[in-house]
Amino acid sequence: MTLSVRQAISTDSATILRFVRELADYEKAIHEVEATEESVRASIFGAGSVTQALICEHDGRPVGMAVWFFSYSTWQARNGLYLEDLYVTPEARGLGAGKALLRRLARIALESGCGRFEWSVLDWNEPAIRVYEAVGAEPQTEWIRYRLAGETLARFARGQDADMSG
Repeated sequence: MTLSVRQAISTDSATILRFVRELADYEKAIHEVEATEESVRASIFGAGSVTQALICEHDGRPVGMAVWFFSYSTWQARNGLYLEDLYVTPEARGLGAGKALLRRLARIALESGCGRFEWSVLDWNEPAIRVYEAVGAEPQTEWIRYRLAGETLARFARGQDADMSG
């Protein structure tokens, strides 16, 4: 039984989309997935893309993926590596696929001169948290993540701020 990690290529777009949908379903957010095979191909493999992906295979069959990009730390004046999504199919969990993907990303971060390797995890995802803590990752409790999206993002961009009175 061979486990390997490789750089994703354009023809992996359908596989990446399948994994994204499985992850969203696991996170009870499948209704939020807007991605299509074409948009995955364009956004990860198209000209000017800042996103990359890895595929983990078990005996030549895709069982997991990691989608990532470089971030930047002004305090370090260095890039960081930000893991957007890591997913391993249920039947392959426990084989070391997640750890193999994390290790490859750690190597990419070091080879690229990154000062950090970061990601987010849902607070209820105990299996993932156990894996992350087992490799030595530490939660960053002093930061709260904020997001503008959808119509709220569009309204703000147009200058229509949310009601600030209170």
